[in-house]
Amino acid sequence: RVVTFNLLHGGASSGLRGDGQRLDLRLEMVVHELRALDPDVVALQEASTGRGRGNVAERLARQLGLQYVHAPATSRVFPLRFLGSAVAWLLNFNEGPAILSRFPIAAWEAWDLPRCQRYFDPRVLLRAELRTPWGPLQAFSTHTSRDPCQHRRIAELVAARRGTLPSIVMGDFNATDGSPAIAALANGTGLVDAFRAANPAASGLTVWQRVEAPQPTVFRRVDFVFVLPGREAEGRVRSSRVVLDTPRRLPDGTTLWPSDHYGVLAEVEVGARRW
Repeated sequence: RVVTFNLLHGGASSGLRGDGQRLDLRLEMVVHELRALDPDVVALQEASTGRGRGNVAERLARQLGLQYVHAPATSRVFPLRFLGSAVAWLLNFNEGPAILSRFPIAAWEAWDLPRCQRYFDPRVLLRAELRTPWGPLQAFSTHTSRDPCQHRRIAELVAARRGTLPSIVMGDFNATDGSPAIAALANGTGLVDAFRAANPAASGLTVWQRVEAPQPTVFRRVDFVFVLPGREAEGRVRSSRVVLDTPRRLPDGTTLWPSDHYGVLAEVEVGARRW
């Protein structure tokens, strides 16, 4: 059972200068729902760090009893990494994808994705090799722009690390199914859109939800769980649905949503077992 979710980092104002977009309250909501969903793997996007807020991925992992890895992208803005780190420190802000796992994390790595003419918009693909009872499994988390050049690179990297078990590729791809970007990722690669495989006719909208709004405002589907069959296990999708889509009514009357995105859950079968 896997979940992908864009947290909405809250901006650099979350930290020493306050709780941007009610980040702490929203994280409480996220922890509550993830405990109920009980996923084995969680892919996060916009997982932020900063003085005051700490490391959001670490906070969530600790509260959920999971292991984690985090690959901040903000500090990768310049080729000289120390310059990017200095910028992130001055901003009191760094964000990027993370992976939380019930299974031990045996190894991990992160790749810079092509900038695609967006020089000051660094994007990262994070991979974690998970030690599962059925063998090593590759989990990926990313937050891309809508440029197909990034999606083509992701397809290359994922295919090169295909193992005996299915690979799970999760993230906010900033593109809808049927778009050139998603076509660049899925066409001819064997990647299966888990939600669409389980729900051929459902909309599955995930974005953009105003964080403070009395009613749902989502109108696009840009958050995906893809499954790449392994050499010895197909990775059949048992089910998939939208999650983290329930607001909380605050004492001041505000209706608060967990993020500007909804999450996506998928159950994937490996052999005779479901996880």
